[in-house]
Amino acid sequence: MKTLFSKIGCFIRQIIDLFYPPFRRVVSINFFRYGVSGGINLIFDWVLFFLIFNFVLRKQMLHLGVVTLSSHIATLAIKFPVTLLSGFLLQKYVTFSNSVATKGRIQLLRYLFVVMLNLLVNYLGLKFFVEIVRLFPSIANMAVSVITVIVSYVGQKKFAFRE
Repeated sequence: MKTLFSKIGCFIRQIIDLFYPPFRRVVSINFFRYGVSGGINLIFDWVLFFLIFNFVLRKQMLHLGVVTLSSHIATLAIKFPVTLLSGFLLQKYVTFSNSVATKGRIQLLRYLFVVMLNLLVNYLGLKFFVEIVRLFPSIANMAVSVITVIVSYVGQKKFAFRE
């Protein structure tokens, strides 16, 4: 399975690298790969949020017996494991593929730590933008994503996938 992910990651990296030359003077290849693969995962996150919020939960509260989650927070909880896995695989095998000194499970734990920090930022940001500023939840999710992208890149490069 690991070699399959490595081969797929290499293929994706080659496609991304085709579009790198115009950006060569502005950003490093690693940052460019992060931006593209992270952007793909971010768009996947936004689409998943929109679909779950509007068509799965139908903008309704999620009643779990002992606790009731607002629809935007329930959507965040549902999409989290999916985007966690897709993001880790993209970062490990596409962006930070040279980070082989650290074992995969350690990288996953470190990645999970960075993601948990982002989850906290995401939760607080959604609460703020939806419940205080009164933005539409999908737009609030996009606004919070700008902050989490910055936190995520620094955390992944310096901590989770450091070479």
